[in-house]
Amino acid sequence: METARPATPADIPAVVALAHALRAELQPMRGGALWGLRDAADDPLDPVFSGLLDRDDALVVVGCIDDAVVGFGTVVVETLRDGSRLGVIGELFVDPDARAVAVGESVAGALVAFCEGAGCIGIDAFALPGHREAKNFFERNGFTARALTMFKALPGHERLAGPGPTDGPAD
Repeated sequence: METARPATPADIPAVVALAHALRAELQPMRGGALWGLRDAADDPLDPVFSGLLDRDDALVVVGCIDDAVVGFGTVVVETLRDGSRLGVIGELFVDPDARAVAVGESVAGALVAFCEGAGCIGIDAFALPGHREAKNFFERNGFTARALTMFKALPGHERLAGPGPTDGPAD
């Protein structure tokens, strides 16, 4: 049975392993190399995720099948200029062999519930351009696009943009 629960210190090694799998999956995608350099937490990841466990304004959730950790998600609550609060999902990943059985939905549901309890006005999450599986997942869970980030790689740095637009639609 699939479940989601707050992570504990004992879960950190599994979360770190899944975070590395997330990075490996996104790296070759359009925008993945730059995401890895700018947005993804840097190694070593153990203190990053352990630090989130100690915060009142953050949550690390693990998704499980029969007590085996097969997914995780993180969210941090940010205070906006007007004092309102926004949940920002930093990472959400489910092992490819455990997808399509509602683990991701359970993790997302726990992150949403945390943000609701924190009085957030909404939740941001990211998906790389062309990563239709991620986009569809978030849309099935009630998310809609609110912004697009455009990037132009300068000469000699084209690898940061990843595959070009001929590799599929950027939605």
